Amino acid sequence: MDTQERNSTPYPNIPAFLESDDREFRDPGVPSTVAVAGHPIHPILVQFPIAFLVGALLTDAVFWFTDDSFWARGSFWLIAAGLVGGVAAALTGLMDFLRIGRVRKRTAGWAHLILNVSALVLTIINLVLRWNNPISAVLPWGLVISVLVATLLGISGWYGGELIYRHKISVIGNGNPNQP
Repeated sequence: MDTQERNSTPYPNIPAFLESDDREFRDPGVPSTVAVAGHPIHPILVQFPIAFLVGALLTDAVFWFTDDSFWARGSFWLIAAGLVGGVAAALTGLMDFLRIGRVRKRTAGWAHLILNVSALVLTIINLVLRWNNPISAVLPWGLVISVLVATLLGISGWYGGELIYRHKISVIGNGNPNQP
């Protein structure tokens, strides 16, 4: 496949809804503004809330099938931990969003932000519903909200990957954070 003289990225058959810019492909990338020794903090922090909130979906499903209250209580604590970790990840991601112009210029940046904020709001609702009685709140609404949160996190993660791998944001490099 010849991509050297085309005005597109070297990826074949990219759908029109994905933003691609040949300059970004050749760009060394933009480092994160929230990093320790060059390592961006946001990708490190997102692992825990994703695991906790997807784990809550799994424990909700196990509760649905077994009716064992252990799983409902486990979901409650996974959701609480997911919310705490999600807020930490959101703060570091928001700092990069506000400080790196390239992120705000991309649909993927806005989609990633909006989907994650939506997931956090739904997580708060899920936790509040379960606060006084984590067992009775699982079915049906706790399970429905857990499915929505896990789905939003999956889609948002895809957009986060777009920011890193396609637009080279939060990578080790010395590109211009405001260009292209």
